Amino acid sequence: MADVVLRHLVDEGGLAAEVEVTSCGTGDWHLGHPIDARAGVELVARGYDPSGHRAQQFSPAWLDLDLLLAMDRQNLADITDGQGESERVRLFRSFDPLADPSQMDVPDPYYGADDGFAEVLGIIERTCRRILTELGALRLGSPER
Repeated sequence: MADVVLRHLVDEGGLAAEVEVTSCGTGDWHLGHPIDARAGVELVARGYDPSGHRAQQFSPAWLDLDLLLAMDRQNLADITDGQGESERVRLFRSFDPLADPSQMDVPDPYYGADDGFAEVLGIIERTCRRILTELGALRLGSPER
C-alpha cells in the first residue's frame, strides 16, 4: 500500500524523474502476486491505482539505495541483521507526524478484519505526505536550484 501511495504522490509532486519508489517483503510468500484484494479495494476507493503492483523480495543490494524504509521493527532487524536504524535505513513511521515513539510499527492488517486496511492506509497516507514534503525540501535545497 505504501508503494502505491508514495509512487502516486511522487508522480503528482513532479518528482518522478528524480525519485524511484519500489517495495519488497522480507519473505518469499507472495512473490509475483498482485496486492492483497482488501488493500486494493481501499486504495481504489481513495483514488489510487494498485493494478501494477507485484510482490518482490528484499535483496541485500537494496541497502545501497538512498533511503530504505522498514514497516516494522522485525523487518528492520531482518534487513539490517539486527543493526537497527541508520541514516539510510529507517522505520517508515519515523516520518509519521502522529506516531507515538513507543508504537513505530505499521500494523499488519493481513490477518485482521477488513477495516484494518483503512486504518493502515490512513497511517500510510499521512506518512507518505510527510516523506514527500521532506523530498521536496531536499529538492529545493539542492545546489542546482
